Amino acid sequence: MGRRKFLGYLIGGTGLVAAANAGLLGSPGEANALTAPVPADLLDLNDVLTEAALPTSQLIKVEVHEDGTASFELPRAEVGQGITTSIAMIIAEELELPLEKVRVTLAPARPELLFNQLTGGSNTIFAMYTPVRVAAALAKQALLEAAAALLGDTIGGLTAKAGEIIGSTGRVLPYGELVPKAAVPTTTAREVELKPESEFRVVGTPQNRKDAYAAVTGQKQFAMDLEVEGALPAMVCRPPTIGGSAAKVLNSAEVKAMNGVTHVEIVPSGVAVRAHTFGQCIDAVRALRVEWKPGTAEGASDDSIRAEIKAAELPMVVPQLPVLAETMDFDFTFYFRSGSPLEPNSAVADVREDRATIWASAKSPIAAKQEIAATLGIPSGKVTFNVVEGGGSFGRKLFFDGALEAAIVSRACRAPVRLMWHRADEPRHGRSHPMVTARIRVAHLGDQVLGFEHRHTGVAVDFTHGLGEAITATAGKLPIAGNLSLAETIFETTQFMPYDFGVINQKLMETGAHDRFPTSAVRNVYSPDVRAANELVVDQIAKKLGKDPYEFRLAYLRKERVKRVLQKVAEAGEWGRPMPPGTAQGIAIHEEYKGASACLVEIDCRPETVNRQVRDAVTGPLVTKVTFAIDPGLVINPRGVEAQMQGGISDGIALALTNSSHLADGHFLEASWDNSAYTRQWNTPREMQVFVLPSDNPPGGAGEAGVASAFAATACAYTRAVGKLPQYFPINHHDPLHFEPKSFIPPVPASPTDGLDHTY
Repeated sequence: MGRRKFLGYLIGGTGLVAAANAGLLGSPGEANALTAPVPADLLDLNDVLTEAALPTSQLIKVEVHEDGTASFELPRAEVGQGITTSIAMIIAEELELPLEKVRVTLAPARPELLFNQLTGGSNTIFAMYTPVRVAAALAKQALLEAAAALLGDTIGGLTAKAGEIIGSTGRVLPYGELVPKAAVPTTTAREVELKPESEFRVVGTPQNRKDAYAAVTGQKQFAMDLEVEGALPAMVCRPPTIGGSAAKVLNSAEVKAMNGVTHVEIVPSGVAVRAHTFGQCIDAVRALRVEWKPGTAEGASDDSIRAEIKAAELPMVVPQLPVLAETMDFDFTFYFRSGSPLEPNSAVADVREDRATIWASAKSPIAAKQEIAATLGIPSGKVTFNVVEGGGSFGRKLFFDGALEAAIVSRACRAPVRLMWHRADEPRHGRSHPMVTARIRVAHLGDQVLGFEHRHTGVAVDFTHGLGEAITATAGKLPIAGNLSLAETIFETTQFMPYDFGVINQKLMETGAHDRFPTSAVRNVYSPDVRAANELVVDQIAKKLGKDPYEFRLAYLRKERVKRVLQKVAEAGEWGRPMPPGTAQGIAIHEEYKGASACLVEIDCRPETVNRQVRDAVTGPLVTKVTFAIDPGLVINPRGVEAQMQGGISDGIALALTNSSHLADGHFLEASWDNSAYTRQWNTPREMQVFVLPSDNPPGGAGEAGVASAFAATACAYTRAVGKLPQYFPINHHDPLHFEPKSFIPPVPASPTDGLDHTY
C-alpha cells in the first residue's frame, strides 16, 4: 500500500505489455483481551486464496495499444457482480487513462495460472488489486521513459494525464504514439512505485457498470447468444429422482422422427435430444418414454435427512464452569435451498475426434478444461475452454456441470450443440445449499459470557472443484478426508466470532456423500446459517440478562470497525423507536471478506399483512425497511458495492422468510422460478438504505458480504415481532405449498401459450 516499490516485468515483444510480481496484502489485526482468536482471525479464506494465487501473479498482464487504449484479460468470471468494471477502474487509475479506454475481457482457461483462475470467496478484488496496479503502473512508467527520451526531458518533468504524456515545455504525446518506443525486445524485470491512494481520482468514485447498457438493451453476449457454426439447440430429459439414470429409451425412433429433431442419445445425466429449435427440444423431451434406474436419494425426504443429520451431531464440550454458571441451549434447522441463478445452466460445445472447444460461464475454468479432457479421453492441451460472461452465479458456476454435459452430448451426437437446461431442471437436478442444523450452547455467570459452542452439522457441501485446477479437485474426491478436509478448511477460515464470549468452540460436521445430493457453495456458503443462528442467540442472551440487543452487542464486540457499522445502522435506522404491536426491529452484524457489515430490519407480522392475498404470491411477514452499512476497506466502486449489498439483502430476506426446496420421495418439489420463493417485488422493502463506509484497510470482498447480516437481522426482527424463537428457516417451510408441483414424467412443463393472459 502507499508508495512502496514493487517488482514487475516488461514483457518482450513488439507491443507494450506489463506484468506484476506482487506481495500479499495484509489487514491489520486488533488486540483482544479476553477471547482467544478463532482460526479465521489468524488466516482467513481471502488470505488462503490470495497466497495460492501469488506464485503466478506475474502472469497477470496489462497491455497498451497503439490506438491509445489498454486491455486486460481477467482470469476471473464476470457473473453480474461488476468485477470487470472495478478492475477497469483500477487500471485507469494507475495508468492515468480515461475509464472508457480500458477494455477488460475474460481470459480463457489458462492452466499455467494454477490457483489464480478461481472466482470465489469474494476474493477477486482483494487478490488482484496489487498485481493489476503493479502491471498498470509499470506500463505507465515505460511510457514515461519513452516520452523522456523523445522529448529530451526528465521523467520528473513529465506528467501523465488522460492517456497523454505532457512535457515540461507543454508538448503532448499520446500514449498510442509512445507504444512502439516503450516496447522492449526481451522480458525485463523493473521496479515501480505505485500511485499514492491520496491522489486517486477514479478509484472510490461511483461508476455505472461498463456493461450495464448492453445488459438492459439485450446486446450483452451470454453463452446462448453465441453463433457457433453447426451448433444446434440441445436439452436433456432428466430422471424423476435425484441422481437417476436412463436404462433405455422405449420410443427413440418415434422421437427422432419428430419435426426438427436430429439426435436422441442416452448420456449419463439422462437422454439428450438435439433439434433445430429449443421448442422442438422441449417437445421431444416431453414425448420421450424412458425406463429409469433408481436415483442416489431414493425415498429421501426432509424428515429422513434431518434425522440423519441429528444422529451425526457432535456432542458439546462443556468447559469447566464455576458452580453458579448457567447454560442456555438452542437448536435450529436450515432446509435445502436451490442455487439456481437467473441464467439457465448453458454451454456451447464442439467436440471432434481429437479436440474440443467449449464456451461457457465458469468460475473454475481450469478444472473444467482438465475434467472435460479426461472425460473425453483427449489431451488437456486439445481442449479450449472459452469463458463467457454469465447471468448470475454466486456459487453455482464453481461447478461446470453444463459445460461438461455439453461436451458429452456433443460427443454423443458427433455434432456441435448449444446445450441449455430447462428452468425446471436446476431446482430439481442442479446444485443446492444442503440442509443443516445448528446447535448452540452458551454459558454465562451473571453478565459475563463464559463460553459459546456451536455445532454446525449437515449434508456435505461439495468442494471437489478444489482451488480451481485438477490437483486439489482430485484431492477433494479422495475417499478418506478429501472433501471433508476442504470443507473444514473453508469453515474454519470463514467463521469469525466477533464477540468477547470467553471460550469459543465452533465445529463443522458433514454427513452423507456429496454425490448423493448435488450440492455446492451457494452464496456466502456457511455464513448465513451460522450468523443467523448466532445472532438469534445473542438476542436471547441479551433478553435473559435484561439488556438492549444493540447495547449488548456494542459492549461485547471486539473490533472497532464492526462497532462502527453497527453504530451507523442503529443511528440511521432509529434503533429503539416505538413500533406498533406485531411489528419490530432486528439488528445484526457480520465479519468476513476483510470487511464488516451491520443490518437493521423492520418487519410487519400483523395479521392483515401476513394474510394479504396477492396472485401467485408467497406473502406472509413483510420487511418494510432495511438500513445497512458495510466497511469493505478501500472501496473501488461505491455504486457497485451498494448494488451488491441490495442483492445480498434480498437474499437474506428470502432465506429467513420464504426460500427453500422441499425434498419428498427422492426429489425436490420445486421446479423453475415459478415455485422457488425468492424475495419478490411484493416482499421487497419499501425503504432500503445502504451506507458504504470506506476505511484504511485493504479492499475487501463485496459479492457475498450482504447476505449473512441481512438474514440474521430479518430473523431477529421476526422473533421480536411474534415473541417466539423459530426452530427452522425459512419460517414458512412447513406451511402448505404455495404451488402445485409440476410433473416429474415428463420432467418439464409444456412451452407456455397463454403468456399474454397474465400481463397487466
